[in-house]
Amino acid sequence: MALPILQCSVAAAIAWLVATRIFEHTRPFFAPMAVVICIGVGFGQQRLRRVVELVVGVSVGIGVGDLFISQVGAGWWQLALVLGLAMTISVLLGGGTLVTLQAGTSAILVATLLPPGGTAGLDRMVDALIGGLLGLAAVAIMPGDPRDALDKRARDLLGELALALTAAAEAIATKDREIAQRALSRARTQHAGDDYRAALRAARETAAISPLHRRQRHRIARYVRATEPIDRALRNSRVLLRRTRSALTDDEKFPVALPDALRQLAAAAAAFAQVVDGDPAEVRAAIRTAARTVDGDDLENVGFSARVVTAQLRSVAVDLLQGTGLDHEKARSFLPSMD
Repeated sequence: MALPILQCSVAAAIAWLVATRIFEHTRPFFAPMAVVICIGVGFGQQRLRRVVELVVGVSVGIGVGDLFISQVGAGWWQLALVLGLAMTISVLLGGGTLVTLQAGTSAILVATLLPPGGTAGLDRMVDALIGGLLGLAAVAIMPGDPRDALDKRARDLLGELALALTAAAEAIATKDREIAQRALSRARTQHAGDDYRAALRAARETAAISPLHRRQRHRIARYVRATEPIDRALRNSRVLLRRTRSALTDDEKFPVALPDALRQLAAAAAAFAQVVDGDPAEVRAAIRTAARTVDGDDLENVGFSARVVTAQLRSVAVDLLQGTGLDHEKARSFLPSMD
């Protein structure tokens, strides 16, 4: 959090100086404002898009405001008319939230503070562009390591998967369906996947903007490769928890080795979080060991839902193997046969 604050503070001050000293704008409040909007304090801000949206929003708002206020004058109903028109035009042009809000804000400024005509509108557009570009420059010159956030979010994401698998193992071992129910409720409400994707977008953008981190693109690409398989693993873990709950409700028999297999797979998922962009050989071996713990003989005399839980364990294992870089067929063949 400290780095984005430093970037905002330094770049905002420079933006103000550039607008006042070089372009001789009297009150260039859009310049530092654009810096803060561009850099943002958080992950996944999509800065390049925000600069474009900011300039477009300011241009629409000032253009509409200047045109109509110069024709109909200023007043309360003129303010309502200009604001509504500017925001409506932004929406019709396909603008996002930022474009629409900036158009509305700029229209209000023209209707209440800025005289129509002259260069005031153009000055504000230039200020927005200055702030946006300096915000991008701050990210390029003072970048954090794009993998830091990715590492944390990957640990969180795969940690959620490990928690789900561990909870299923505990529920089966203790024959307590409430453990499975609580874990399922948690799995349905967690947002680790969204946070991971936001961090991934920010990392890819930082690597594209900053020359200091462009050589890390191939390492970031490994996180990209792992995204969809990990997402499938999480969805399969929810199916696994639902079937665990159903089997416990119906008092079905489970394979004796299943809790140990689930715990081993949970440990492999947690270990994978440490090597998403590294060597996955040990993780692959751990996943295979977990899948080998339950074999075809263990499935005799077990219920339908218990069989599905075992099948989902293997599905999660295949998903994780694909996350390490194997294609689907190689991932399936990597696991021992259930025959």
